[in-house]
Amino acid sequence: MADLHPEIAAVTERVVARSRGTRRAYLDLIEREREAGVHRPMLACGNLAHGFAASGEDKKAIIAGRAMNIGIVTAYNDMLSAHQPYGRYPDQIKVFAREVGATAQVAAGTPAMCDGVTQGQRGMELSLFSRDTIAMSAAVGLSHGMFEGALLLGICDKIVPGLMIGALRFGHLPMILVPAGPMPSGLANKEKQRIRQLYAEGKVGRAELLESESASYHGAGTCTFYGTANSNQMMMDVMGLHMPGASFINPGTKLRQAVTRAAVHRLTEIGWGGNDYRPIGHCVDEKAIVNAIVGLLATGGSTNHAIHLPAMARAAGILIDWEDFDRLSAAVPLIARVYPNGAGDVNHFHAAGGMSYVIASLIDAGMLHDDILTVSGARLRDHARDPKLSGEDLVFEDAVADSLDDTMLRKPAAPFQPDGGMRLVKGNLGRATFKTSAVDAARRTIEAPARVFDDQDDVIAAFKAGELEKDVVVVVRFQGPRANGMPELHKLTPPLGVLQDRGFKVALVTDGRMSGASGKVPAAIHLSPEGVGGGPIGRIRDGDVIRLSAEEGVLEALVDPAEWDAREDVTRPPPGLGTGRELFAFMRHGADGAEQGASAMLAAAGL
Repeated sequence: MADLHPEIAAVTERVVARSRGTRRAYLDLIEREREAGVHRPMLACGNLAHGFAASGEDKKAIIAGRAMNIGIVTAYNDMLSAHQPYGRYPDQIKVFAREVGATAQVAAGTPAMCDGVTQGQRGMELSLFSRDTIAMSAAVGLSHGMFEGALLLGICDKIVPGLMIGALRFGHLPMILVPAGPMPSGLANKEKQRIRQLYAEGKVGRAELLESESASYHGAGTCTFYGTANSNQMMMDVMGLHMPGASFINPGTKLRQAVTRAAVHRLTEIGWGGNDYRPIGHCVDEKAIVNAIVGLLATGGSTNHAIHLPAMARAAGILIDWEDFDRLSAAVPLIARVYPNGAGDVNHFHAAGGMSYVIASLIDAGMLHDDILTVSGARLRDHARDPKLSGEDLVFEDAVADSLDDTMLRKPAAPFQPDGGMRLVKGNLGRATFKTSAVDAARRTIEAPARVFDDQDDVIAAFKAGELEKDVVVVVRFQGPRANGMPELHKLTPPLGVLQDRGFKVALVTDGRMSGASGKVPAAIHLSPEGVGGGPIGRIRDGDVIRLSAEEGVLEALVDPAEWDAREDVTRPPPGLGTGRELFAFMRHGADGAEQGASAMLAAAGL
C-alpha cells in the first residue's frame, strides 16, 4: 500500500483545522448524550409502557432491558421503485434481531421523494427541502430514547443525506445503513438518451418516449444510472457505513437478504454495552468525509453531493467547502465510467469489480484513508470484500485483483482521466461547480453570448422556437434554495444536448441544480451567491459574453467593470403557490448558500 497522497493528507488537515472547534463541541455533545441523555433505563414506567405496548412477543425482552433494542428508520413507500423492497424489511429485521437475542421496532417513517417522478414538475421545488424534513423525521423517531442502535433504510437522492443528518445528531448510537439494491438492467441508457433527444427535436412522440422510459425504469430497485442515489451508496461504502459489498446486490435475492441479516447481527455487536462500541458520530469523522469526496471524484459521482456532503458534515461538526472538492479533484484520478460517463450501468459496474475493487485500488494508491472506524472490520480495507453465498452461509471474499472490464473500471495508475472531474469555477459571477467527467475536453472552455431566463420552461420554449440555434450560454437564474427550493434542471439536458450536437458552442450557468444523470453539456451549477439576495447572476443581461472554463477555474461575465458595478439587480419572480410549495416558505427564507449545504435547519441550529 502506498503512503497517503500528499494532497489528500493536506486537504484532510485543512478540514481538521477548520473544524477543530465545531468537531470538539460535537464530540462533547454525543458523549453527554451517551452518559446523560434519554435512554430506556431512565424512562419512567409510564413512558416505557407506552414504548413497548404493541411489541407483542418482544415485550418481555424490551422490559428486561438486557439486549439491544434496534430502532428502524425507514423511508419505505411503494411508489418509489428503489424503496418498494423495504416494505418487508421491518418484519425480517425483527426476526433477525431475535436470532441474537435483540429486539427491533420501527422508530420512524420518513418521506421518500422520487426525483424521477417530480423532475421538471412543481413538486421538484420541494425536493431539496425534503432532505431536511427527512432529517427531522429521523430525529423525531430516535428522540423516544427507546433504542440502543439504529438501522437506516434509505437509498435515493435526498433520503440518505437526510437520514445521515438526523442520525448524526444521535451520534452516540451505533448505526448501519441498509440498502436494497438496484433494479436489473433494462433498456441501455445510451438508447434512452437517444430517444429523449429525438423527442426534444420532435422526431418521436410521447408514446415512443414513454415506451423507452418504461423499458429503462421497469421494476423494483434503484435506477441503474450513476446518479445521486447510486452515488449515495458509493459514499456509504467508502465511509464504512454499510456491510461490505452491500450496495449493488439486486433486490429480492437470497444474497440481499443474507447481507441485511448480517447487518442486523453486526449492529448488536457494536453497542456501548460491549467491547466494540462504534457510534456513528465517531465513524463519521474528517477522514471519512474526505473519503466520501475522494470516492465521488474517483467514480464520477453526482454533483448534488457538492451540496449534500457539506450538510452531512456539518451535522457532525465538520466544515468542508468547494475548494476541498477542487483540490482533491486535481489529485484523484477518474477510475470508473458508469452511465452517464460511460456505456454501462451500475449492474455492469458491480460485475466488473464494483465497490470492493474501487476501495482496494484507491487504498493501494494512497487515495483513501484506511485508518477509519467502520461498522465492520478493523479498517476500511476490510470493506473491500464481496459477499457471497456458500450453500446457506454468507461469506466475504476479497476484491478481485484486476478489473473484469477495463472499459468501465481501471486502476488509479491507468485511469480514464487524471483528475476527478469536479471543478470549482469562480469569478465576478460567484462560485459554482463544473462536472467535467462527462464533458468532452474540447468543450470545457466556452465563451459565448448569454441568453437569460428566469424559468426552465422558458428555455424549452425558446429552443422549440429556434431562438437558441447559435453559440450560447444559457443562464437560468432564480433557481437557488431561497428562490424556489433549488429544483434540478435536468429536463434542460436533452435540448442543450441537441444544440451541442448541431455544432454550436453551448453551456449552462445557473444558481440551480443539475441531476447526477446530467452529462455532456458544460454547466456551471449551484452558482453561489444565488440570484435572490443580490447574487451577481441577477446582473447578467442578454448578449453579455460569458466565459466558462473548467481548465482555468473561471466563470466571468466579460463586461466593463464600471458598467457591471452600475447595474441593478432584476426583480425576482414571485414564489410559486400550490403543490405544497407555500408550506416550505420558511425553509426558503432561512436557507444558507449551496456551498454550505443550502439548509435553513442547520443554519437556524447554529451548525
